[in-house]
Amino acid sequence: MAKSYRIAVIPGDGTGPEVIREALKALDAASQKAGFSTEKVHFDLGGERYLRTGEILPEGAIDDLGKFDAILLGAIGHPDVKPGILEKGLLLQLRFKLDQYINLRPVILYPGVETPLKDKGPDDINFTVVRENTEGLYTGAGGFLRKDTPHEVAVQESINTRFGAERCIRFAFDFCRKRNYRKKLTLCGKTNVLTYAFDLWQRAFNDVAKEYPDVQTDYAHVDAICMWMIKNPEWFDVIVTDNMFGDIITDLGAMIQGGLGIAAGGNINPNGVSMFEPIGGSAPKYAGLNIINPVAAIAAAQMMLEHLGETGAAGLIEDAIKRVVSRDLKSLSAGRMGYSTTEVGDLAVKYIIR
Repeated sequence: MAKSYRIAVIPGDGTGPEVIREALKALDAASQKAGFSTEKVHFDLGGERYLRTGEILPEGAIDDLGKFDAILLGAIGHPDVKPGILEKGLLLQLRFKLDQYINLRPVILYPGVETPLKDKGPDDINFTVVRENTEGLYTGAGGFLRKDTPHEVAVQESINTRFGAERCIRFAFDFCRKRNYRKKLTLCGKTNVLTYAFDLWQRAFNDVAKEYPDVQTDYAHVDAICMWMIKNPEWFDVIVTDNMFGDIITDLGAMIQGGLGIAAGGNINPNGVSMFEPIGGSAPKYAGLNIINPVAAIAAAQMMLEHLGETGAAGLIEDAIKRVVSRDLKSLSAGRMGYSTTEVGDLAVKYIIR
């Protein structure tokens, strides 16, 4: 009997539904060719629902999502919703309540894709960032004192636990060993200034490293990481870091791999349900125009299949992406691809089923 996976689909806001539509086309083509099936259930979550009902996450939604094999997310973000409401009320809630404690971000430059880095190519830009996803500054700890007065005080606390740091670090070591590329894991921190949080991270890193003698270890301050990602990206294999620094350096990574149109990521719970998404956001100004680049969403579907153990189908999608970006697209930017959103999805499907 052919294997089947239950996939929760959250198309979301803006261009999210458009790119998810193309990702699902690629998913269906790859699954059919690889000999398994997917049952997809759509969830109405995001800015439109919030504006319509005043509700961000309906009762029982988290429990329902937790019963799926994986989640595919389009984008969350609406111009008519105040910043922070959907991000905290939906995205962070999904990560925290489903314990998706790893944010996994491959930074891969595919052949034919332009990078702003002079004299750098695909052999130089091929690393992965493992970001802690449920602690740090994003826990929401803190508050205001004397708000809206000349003496206002705002406190935002970074919460770091040994448990949280160590499980993230251990995942990164395992991932580095499995990736088997340069077998080098770099801890990104700021031990010279953030002397409490990153003292904890450094000690946890050093302790876990003793269990992985085959993996080379390294440390760099976050500011140095940013410089070296531009000057010498080939130095990196896997980088592990906290929530805030990971958020920053992965956007830099997206730019050197060709832009947000090709960057995908996963919010991983190794023992539960994980969520995969393009990282470019909802891009509402392009919504409904059929000109947005869906490659990042297709890459998110590829990451999802890899995570589910369907490496053959994931390889089909990755090969299709490489062909689309190297042979067909004039640009990765919306409106400049030379093809519509739908046509790019059709090209990917064509390469998958060949």
